[in-house]
Amino acid sequence: MPDIYFEDLAAGQEYDLGSRTLDRAAIVDFATEFDPQPFHVDEEAAEQSIYGGLIASGWQTCGVYMRLLCDSFLLQVHSMGSPGVDELRWLGPVRPGDTLSAKLRIDEVRVSKSKPDRGIIMTAGEVRNQEGDLVLTLKSPLMVRRRQ
Repeated sequence: MPDIYFEDLAAGQEYDLGSRTLDRAAIVDFATEFDPQPFHVDEEAAEQSIYGGLIASGWQTCGVYMRLLCDSFLLQVHSMGSPGVDELRWLGPVRPGDTLSAKLRIDEVRVSKSKPDRGIIMTAGEVRNQEGDLVLTLKSPLMVRRRQ
């Protein structure tokens, strides 16, 4: 059960969200259904691409981030959802066997002007591979319930 309210959060707080490894089958399965570009589903085509081999869809990388965010943060917070993502960047390829590690930083907290039952936290997320290379960044607001 969630036990973290808006008042428990502050700008500057950082959270280690854990890690997840992607294998070839997971990359191809995801891409086959959701992003069937040749460099995600066909090893021969991928080798001839600018990536020089099979890579995960950026959307799959986002999905991994979301799962880690839920497991390590959102399910402990009285989250009321998010109105969207303000900025999303795919900075490097994710390859079969890569272990992705994610972090979350709270950059800003403010009480909603129009809905007094919630606050807005501005978050910055990042995902790195096992070499420490940054492969994804995003900035997103999150609505969090205030204590009554």
